[in-house]
Amino acid sequence: MKDIIREEQIGEFLEAFYLFDKDGDGFISIEELGNAMRSVDENPTIEELQIMMKEGDMDGKGTMEFGEFLNLMAIKMKLMFVMRSIGVKVTEEELGLMMNEADLDGDGLIDYQEFVRMMLSV
Repeated sequence: MKDIIREEQIGEFLEAFYLFDKDGDGFISIEELGNAMRSVDENPTIEELQIMMKEGDMDGKGTMEFGEFLNLMAIKMKLMFVMRSIGVKVTEEELGLMMNEADLDGDGLIDYQEFVRMMLSV
């Protein structure tokens, strides 16, 4: 998945990660994610923040480390690319909602069966 991110983008994502990680512990907490979103004039609800965190927190610890953050960005970029290549314009918010809707078992991943169900329902 990381192969769709160019090397310079990894540097940009690393910079963004460290901006989000206010306490410098190497992890982004839900509070830090909320503060980062509010700093760019977004006002996510606690539910929206929980959804975003669930999308990225692959180990279930309640925080995101850089690898998890990078994987989340790669997934979103790839999905955005696919949607645009078939002529569908989608916002970041719509993309997140689609991912959450497709993740039927709530594990933060879209497996093959979930993907097939999502595609058949379109």
